[in-house]
Amino acid sequence: MAEADNKLEGPDLVVDGVALADLADGAMLQGHADGEPVLVARRGDDVFAIGNTCTHYGAPLNTGLLVGDTVRCPWHHACFSLRSGEALRAPALNPLPCWTVEHRNGRVYIHTKRDREPLAPTPADMKAVGSRPQSASPSAVVIIGAGAAGSAAAEMLRRQGYKGRITMIDSDDGAPYDRPNLSKDYLAGEAEEEWIPLRPEGFYNEHDIAIVRSSVTAVDVKARKVQLADGSSQEYAALLIATGAEPRRLDIPGHDRANVHVLRSLNDSKAIIALAEHSHHAVVLGASFIGLEVAASLRARGLEVHVVAPDPKPLVRVMGDEMGTMIQKLHEEHGVVFHLGQTATSIGSDSVILENGEHLRADMVVVGIGVIPRLDVAKAAGVTLEKGVSVNEYLETSVPGIYAAGDIARWPDRHSGQKIRVEHWVVAQRQGQTAARNILGARERFDTIPFFWSKHYDLSIRYTGHAEHWDRIDVNGDIAGRDCSVAFVQGGKTLAVASVKRDLENLEAAFAMESNDEAALKRVLTETH
Repeated sequence: MAEADNKLEGPDLVVDGVALADLADGAMLQGHADGEPVLVARRGDDVFAIGNTCTHYGAPLNTGLLVGDTVRCPWHHACFSLRSGEALRAPALNPLPCWTVEHRNGRVYIHTKRDREPLAPTPADMKAVGSRPQSASPSAVVIIGAGAAGSAAAEMLRRQGYKGRITMIDSDDGAPYDRPNLSKDYLAGEAEEEWIPLRPEGFYNEHDIAIVRSSVTAVDVKARKVQLADGSSQEYAALLIATGAEPRRLDIPGHDRANVHVLRSLNDSKAIIALAEHSHHAVVLGASFIGLEVAASLRARGLEVHVVAPDPKPLVRVMGDEMGTMIQKLHEEHGVVFHLGQTATSIGSDSVILENGEHLRADMVVVGIGVIPRLDVAKAAGVTLEKGVSVNEYLETSVPGIYAAGDIARWPDRHSGQKIRVEHWVVAQRQGQTAARNILGARERFDTIPFFWSKHYDLSIRYTGHAEHWDRIDVNGDIAGRDCSVAFVQGGKTLAVASVKRDLENLEAAFAMESNDEAALKRVLTETH
C-alpha cells in the first residue's frame, strides 16, 4: 500500500510553538518542524514530540488513540512510545523520530530531532538484557520460517540487545516481505514491487541475522539440532517454529491446470499478475477475505470476475449475515458476479463447471478456500499438537527450549477464555516479538487482542478480537450505509468488533477488550458517531 499523504498542518513547532494552555492533559495535536509532520502530546506535566506518520503505512497518528505514554495507529493498531519513538507493537517495525521539547513563556517549542536505527535497543531494553544472568540468553537461536512471526522475532532479539547467533530458515526466496499486500494493492497494480520487501537488501546481513534458503527435514531435540534438506544442519540453544500456513488445495478434475492458482507467496502473486495481463475472464473459488480481495484486485485490472462459494453470503461465518450482504453488494457494484450456495465440480481448459451444471468462462482460476497450518516441523520436534501447535501463555511448546508463533500456534486467549489459533499477520508479528523476549528470559504473557484488516476497493474493514461463535450481534451505525461498528457477543461478553469508517472506535474497542472492561466497551459501541 502506498503511504498516506500526511500534509503539513498546524503550527510550526520550531518557530511559533504552541501555547501550553491550549494543550490539555491527554490531548494531542499535529504540527510540523523543518518540513515534517510532528505529533505533540501531553501527559500530566510531560509534553512529547514525535513523528506523526506511522512507519507502517503512513497513517496520521494524531487521529489515533493515546494510551498512557503511548500512541496507537488508527489504521492497523501499531503502537509507539511517546518517550522514545520506539515501535512497541507490530505491524510498525521502525521507530519514530523524537524532538527535544522546550518550555518558554507559557509556550512549547521543539528542537533537535533525534533519529534511531530500526534495531537499536532502547536504554530500557539494554538495562533489561544486561540485568539477566548470562545463562538466560541462549548462545544460538534458530527460527524456522521467515514470515511475519519469524522475521519479527529475529528483529526483536537484536532490539533487545541479544548478541548471539540468529539463523532464520525458509525456502521462500523473497521472505521476509509484506504478505498482506499481495492480495491488495500489489495485486491490483497500485503498489510497486519495491514496496513489498519488509527490509532493504543487505539489512539482515548488516544486523548479523543469517537467512538459510532451505527446508527442515528433521529435528533432533536431544542434540538441539535441525537437519536441512540441503544436507547441512543448524545447532540451537533455543528454537522458534514459525512455519506458517499453506493454502488449501482443490481435489477436483482440472485442479492442477496451469491457469489455476492459489495466493500465499510473492511468487504466487506474480504468477497471477502475469496471467491476468492476457486474461479476460477470472473465476475465484471461495469467498474468503483472500478470495474477495483477489476479486477486487482483478476487477481493478479490468477482468470479468465471478466468485463461487458454498455459503449463502460472503464471509457469513466470520461477519454475520448483514455484514456479508453489505460486502456482497459492494463487490456487485464493482461488477463482481456471485454464485453462492455452489461449488465447482471440475475445471476445464477455458471454463469452470459448477455442481448445478453451469459453465463459467475462465481464462484463469484463483482458489481461496482457506489455509492449513504447516505442522511437519512441529511433528518432527515431537511437540504437542492440538488443532495446531499447543503453546502456553509464554508461547512455549511442550518441549523445553522450543517456542511456536504465528499461524501454527494455538494459545490460551485471556479475553475469550478459550485456546485459539488465529491466521492474522499482525498477530503473527506480535507473537514473534513476544517469543523473542521470552527466549531471552522475559516471561511475558502473550495476551494481545487479535487484530486484522481487509481492503475491498476503497473500503477497509478493521476487526479486533476473535469470535468463532456468537449468540448476538450489536450494531452501532448503519451497515448498509457502510459506516458502522458491529459487536459479536456471546454470553453477554463482546468477543470481537468489526468496524467500517470508524477507525478510532475500533482502537477504543481494542483497548477496552485489552483492559477487560466490558462497560467501557459498551460505551464505545453505543455512543453517537
